[in-house]
Amino acid sequence: MITVVGIGADGWDGLPAESRRALETAEVLMGGIRQLGLVPASTAERVAWPAPLLPALPALVEKYAGRDVCVLASGDPMFYGIGSTLVRLLGASRVRVLPHLSSLSLACARLGWPVEQVEVVSLVGRPPAALNAALLPGRRIVVLGAGRDSPSLVAGLLVGRGYGPSPMTVLSDLGAASESELRGTADAWDASAPSSLNVIAIECVAEPGTEPLARVPGLPDTAFEHDGQLTKREVRAVSLSRLAPVPGELLWDVGAGAGSIAIEWMRGHPACAAVAVESRADRAAAIRRNADALGVPSLWVVEGKAPAALDGLPAPDAVFVGGGATASGLLEKCWAALRPGGRLVVNAVTLESEAVVAGWYARLGGDLVRLAVQRASPVGSFTGWRAAMPVTVWSVTRKDQP
Repeated sequence: MITVVGIGADGWDGLPAESRRALETAEVLMGGIRQLGLVPASTAERVAWPAPLLPALPALVEKYAGRDVCVLASGDPMFYGIGSTLVRLLGASRVRVLPHLSSLSLACARLGWPVEQVEVVSLVGRPPAALNAALLPGRRIVVLGAGRDSPSLVAGLLVGRGYGPSPMTVLSDLGAASESELRGTADAWDASAPSSLNVIAIECVAEPGTEPLARVPGLPDTAFEHDGQLTKREVRAVSLSRLAPVPGELLWDVGAGAGSIAIEWMRGHPACAAVAVESRADRAAAIRRNADALGVPSLWVVEGKAPAALDGLPAPDAVFVGGGATASGLLEKCWAALRPGGRLVVNAVTLESEAVVAGWYARLGGDLVRLAVQRASPVGSFTGWRAAMPVTVWSVTRKDQP
């Protein structure tokens, strides 16, 4: 059993009796140098975290197995903390957690914000671009900083996405005697945080003309950098409704083009993951830029030609084939890889790809829809309808065992 003790910036004085007892009787204390420095001297062996920590953690836990180990964590160990990592590694039955107040709770208490109405983004060990997905007018966001320059980094991201007027409050050393507060707007921000232990509270205000990018499927086509190889807005919304994203599931976006399907799948929920498979290097690079700009920097981009590029990928819960349905063995490989209950969605534009889809539909069933979209556009001094190429959308759910 490993005990994980949350400790605040107020150190030993802020710990409840149970947490103090656990630390006083421990044979081994593990934690960051800063956390270890908050605990009075004892007979316990002290082990400072190595860098990088995660690859070394399993061997470190094994080395001290059988001894009374206490791990120190900042605030609530189960809130973006080492407690969650240890539970994943060892199982809940082998980890006892004694939490402290989280930085989120303290920040909301200072600001008078209801915790359940706040979105949280962490910059600790994570790409800052993840903040982009949370930006919507009127939203309150708490960003967990990763250094003294975090407020300036956040301010730059806000300005770049059209949210420069947003008020920012930087709270440092929450709970300690040195606690401090800085206020300003993103477009006028020019200060570092007084401490590396900081959170940035944002009240999102958009500049005039900034178009909010909703989380529901069907972002404007202009939200993506593309060379024309893009699943258009209306077809994308229908395709994603068939893919039916569920938190925690993995999507393969095969022949990803601009990556719009994979990106909108991931924007639906922070726990959704996706792999975008694209054969052209220039388009793969554009997918990465789109993923950053739209707040899903963890999108996995695989550069290569399917079906060979699919080898070794983790089994998907859903697969989207937006192009290349006629490639030999592609649909067979996608169907075979799907988990039970997984969804396969294929878009076909050409007669040849429609013929392939029709054959699969005859064999497996599912849902077959043809979408024809027309847009109003000028015809001389009048307005008429211009038709886009129709798209056939086939979707099917895998109900058997692979």
